[in-house]
Amino acid sequence: MPLTLDDFDYPLPPECIAQAPLAERSTSRLLVMRGRQLDDRAFLDLPELLAPGDLLVMNDTRVLHARLFGQKATGGQVEVLVERVTGDDTVLAQVRASKSPKTGSHIRLEDAFDAEVLGRDGEFYSLRFPGDAVDLIERHGRLPLPPYIERAAATADEERYQTVFARERGSVAAPTAGLHFDAPLLERLRDRGIGLAHVTLHVGAGTFQPVRVQDLSLHRMHTERYHVPQATAEAIAATHQRGGRVVAVGTTSLRTLESAAQADGGVQAGAGETALFVTPGFRFRIVDRLITNFHLPKSTLLMLVSAFGGLAEIRAAYRHAIGNGYRFFSYGDAMLIHRHDEI
Repeated sequence: MPLTLDDFDYPLPPECIAQAPLAERSTSRLLVMRGRQLDDRAFLDLPELLAPGDLLVMNDTRVLHARLFGQKATGGQVEVLVERVTGDDTVLAQVRASKSPKTGSHIRLEDAFDAEVLGRDGEFYSLRFPGDAVDLIERHGRLPLPPYIERAAATADEERYQTVFARERGSVAAPTAGLHFDAPLLERLRDRGIGLAHVTLHVGAGTFQPVRVQDLSLHRMHTERYHVPQATAEAIAATHQRGGRVVAVGTTSLRTLESAAQADGGVQAGAGETALFVTPGFRFRIVDRLITNFHLPKSTLLMLVSAFGGLAEIRAAYRHAIGNGYRFFSYGDAMLIHRHDEI
């Protein structure tokens, strides 16, 4: 029988959801999964769990201050969550209000500037800002912590909800598998002969949207922009030629690489857009290992890791993690997953 949304549900005690980061990034726990074999390790063990000649591919996107609060001209309260910057002065955004804003109306944001509503695009709105959109967002917006973190963003989140290698501004959510890396760990990886490469995928607000259909073939992913540098494409080709393994740091890096995959097993360098929806049965062409956090029930990310590690195996790993006190979601612990068809 075809898989349905309920196949990706699991009970998660609320106390398992990490509400804040650990004092040090790399002190997270790491559950190593090779089929049914599970090994409780520390994230600091990562260099010893990989081999010289392997290649880590990380997403270097940087999270924008993409949440803004304001008022409509009628006085109604509004919350804007930018999905993506579409032009110098335009954005696509979620707009939450008691009544939908009308095309041509204006919204006063953060008591700092007025945004014009240009129209609706599905569940999003196109807005025009009175100046450089990224600059206005960064100066006046707020860091958009995920909805399951039940507190407002604090000063510490300005640093800790960004990876240490974040540089390309454009996301509304962090590529959270990368949050476990700090400078000393990256240096240890280099010293062991493990390559480091980057891609960029700007994570959209759609990453927080639940799957609302039981029939997964009816679900449509939001489109996200990505870029694969030529140097990264070449590093991947060289890694596979010498028998090394490509290790994606996070589901965003994996989706980028598999979206850019070519039939000959290489990766196409350059920019593109992806709405890739990975479910069990997907044929992976590029990624051999995956570093990832634990994901929400019924989420597209849980479906992706189930495709990569095996559905029954992921279910068993999540039961193990819950039973052994692992911390879940963005500020939680991590997994290192071996691709199931290689075991």
